[in-house]
Amino acid sequence: MENKTETGIVDDPVADTGGIQIASSKLWLADAIELISSMRFAISLLTLISIASVIGTVLKQNEPMPNYVNQFGPFWFEVFGKFSLYSVYSAWWFLLIMAFLVLSTSLCLIRNAPKMLKDMRSWRDNVREQSLRNFRHKAEWASTRQRSQLLADMTQHLARIGYKFKVVEKEGATLIAAKQGAGNKWGYIFAHAAIVIICIGGMLDSELPIRFQQWFMGKVPFDGNGIIANIPQQHRLSLANPTFRGNTMIPEGASSNTAIIPQQTGVLIQDLPFTIKLNKFTIDFYSSGMPKLFASDVEVTDHETGKKFNSTIKVNQPLIYKGVAVYQSSFEDGGSRLKLAAFPMSGATATSFEIAGEVGGNTPLSGQGGNAYTIEWSGFRPFNVENMTRNGADVRAVNTGKSFNEKFSADLDKHLGSAAKNANNKDLKNVGPSVQYKLRDKTGQAREFHNYMQPLLVDGDYMFLAGTRDSPADTFRYLRIPADDNDSVNEWMRLRAAVANPALREAAAQRYAIRALPAKMANASQMQMQLAESAKKSLGIFAGDGKQAGFVAISKFLEQIPTADQGKAADVFMKILNGSLWDLWMLAREKDGLPALELNEKHGRFLQLSIGAMSDAYFYGAPVYLQLRGFDEVKASVLQVTRSPGKNIVYLGCLFLVIGVFAMFYIRERRCWIWLKDDGHGTNTLMALSSQRKTLDFEKEFDELKAQLGQMMGNGQT
Repeated sequence: MENKTETGIVDDPVADTGGIQIASSKLWLADAIELISSMRFAISLLTLISIASVIGTVLKQNEPMPNYVNQFGPFWFEVFGKFSLYSVYSAWWFLLIMAFLVLSTSLCLIRNAPKMLKDMRSWRDNVREQSLRNFRHKAEWASTRQRSQLLADMTQHLARIGYKFKVVEKEGATLIAAKQGAGNKWGYIFAHAAIVIICIGGMLDSELPIRFQQWFMGKVPFDGNGIIANIPQQHRLSLANPTFRGNTMIPEGASSNTAIIPQQTGVLIQDLPFTIKLNKFTIDFYSSGMPKLFASDVEVTDHETGKKFNSTIKVNQPLIYKGVAVYQSSFEDGGSRLKLAAFPMSGATATSFEIAGEVGGNTPLSGQGGNAYTIEWSGFRPFNVENMTRNGADVRAVNTGKSFNEKFSADLDKHLGSAAKNANNKDLKNVGPSVQYKLRDKTGQAREFHNYMQPLLVDGDYMFLAGTRDSPADTFRYLRIPADDNDSVNEWMRLRAAVANPALREAAAQRYAIRALPAKMANASQMQMQLAESAKKSLGIFAGDGKQAGFVAISKFLEQIPTADQGKAADVFMKILNGSLWDLWMLAREKDGLPALELNEKHGRFLQLSIGAMSDAYFYGAPVYLQLRGFDEVKASVLQVTRSPGKNIVYLGCLFLVIGVFAMFYIRERRCWIWLKDDGHGTNTLMALSSQRKTLDFEKEFDELKAQLGQMMGNGQT
């Protein structure tokens, strides 16, 4: 609307915050149109969109539903699901807000743009002398110079400092109406047009077209298993689909002509106008071992013409063909073939056996404690870049809580995202391959495992880390198995099997008693018998002859002793246990035809670590420990395939927004009026200056213009 100042003249029209007023007998219709077309309504919608965007940023979108159940629990999962918070940007209420924002902003623009365009062309030359005297920024001079002389000098000066002007004769006086920066109004027009254009472009690239196909064309997500080529048409989107964003995973040597579009209840299959064959997938690394470049060498075959061509797809260097952009997203395993050794984790045998598997496949595991299991090979990584600075953290995390897990899982996650962010971190080390799998029993219950192929240096000792977790929502807890002199788990497995052998435990207790109490001592025979019995009992408690085993069983046993004597009893118990376990280890080596080892600091340290690992092994939850021995890697590239017809529209909107913001903030509109009138002795001059924003720069400009015009008055007085 037009803004009336205290002068009574039109000073500066501004955008009307109200809506369009229509004459209608239906009051509700008039109120609705006024509300929708008002600026306050558009601002409210922008606020709602901002809040929704915050939710969509904080809460990961379009994840599998079980992930949300694990994260929030059944109650809040249902609550958040009712509001479609798991796919905010494609929710019906979000798209409805966007549509109303486009409508409201368009009406605001339609209502105000003509007024602003008219005002930019207007000179506002209908002012009178008395109106100019009411301006705050005004100046008046009396000069002996002729009006025509002053008119020529002032118009030349105004043109020189960038003003456009118009000269109007009024009732024996001359009015110079000048303006500068009228293009400021374009800022409002471009900024509001940008909102409309960006919203339209965003809606074109949203899931709205796919939703329409689900609502009106019978398309439904596919939630089963099967070969993609055999999936029925009601689960597939045609080549005519105007917009989509999906992924396709292609192993080396394989090809794909479809993209997978994830939905809350399954997936939709998007057919592509071409076939992509992955010839080679390349990864380059930083010196620390972090990956810095993913590249896919592909061959593209056009279905319509049969044309074939080769291309390399890199991060930020997509392949664009027939309106479809193919981006390098990530990489996965394409079905690597694995060779592993399986070590029993229970019973009195340490004999391993060979097992093979393929990532993505299953391998039966039978004969373990009378139970049948299935190994589901879920992942393989030929390299793992970890931060090996532990600062003394306890990594024996199976039964010691998650203090180490939180640090360790954080380290594992550092291979995600930008590799450059940790490229110069000296603590990052490539610790070699790892394998991830699930062990599922005959009832369908599964437990997940993550084992490293090579020993890792942790707190000064080399350990084989074997991770376990009950569900994907948990972090892995790692069992530390100390590496022996040959950097293997064989000695630990041998000692574990010996602990489970009652006959070897009894023999070790006898040998320990003889070694600890020489025969030349008085009553040596009786004392040896007593010590042997104590050693046998200690080994039995640790081995789990009762319901519990390891340090937990020892703790329960010590609780039966009076509190005042528990500390002394614990020291004696652990000395007997450590000594007898050494003899048990040597007996196990002797049984396998191996020579005894020297009792030194290195082997003593290994024994101490082994005792801790055996105690934790009772919580490992698997009948076997699988150690990766070899692999034949098959790489797979994950490509993001998109069709975005609204992309260029959004770019245009962004350009308009930049122009609009620049015009509104950096172009200042100023209006100047100069009234020249003869007074019998010369010319009386009255000048007034106005601007939308009264800033310090405007005050300075007024003072300068006042001084410059004053100098033209000759011998006149101001």
